[in-house]
Amino acid sequence: MSEQSLSEHSISTTSYYLVFLALMVGTALTTWIAYLDLGWLNTPVALGIACTKAMLVVLYFMHVKHGTKLTKIVAVSGIFWLLLLLGFTMADILTRGWLGFPGK
Repeated sequence: MSEQSLSEHSISTTSYYLVFLALMVGTALTTWIAYLDLGWLNTPVALGIACTKAMLVVLYFMHVKHGTKLTKIVAVSGIFWLLLLLGFTMADILTRGWLGFPGK
């Protein structure tokens, strides 16, 4: 079943080259942005570029875009799990300031 579903749709070589070019442009853009002083926007802009590049890798090089429904469910559940872990970590970090410290 999985061999048949993979052979049903093949991505052209041109698509791979275009995605690779987009990843290289994203890398150059990330390097250029790192040398600019955007103030508090440095981190959000860098994370936005990184998320875009990660999305391209997952969709095209990991074949999620043309994959089966199970593949898409696994990819989405992995992203959900990551967000859940990051959310609980941030909740822990942001509430640590509320605790009293002995001697202060």
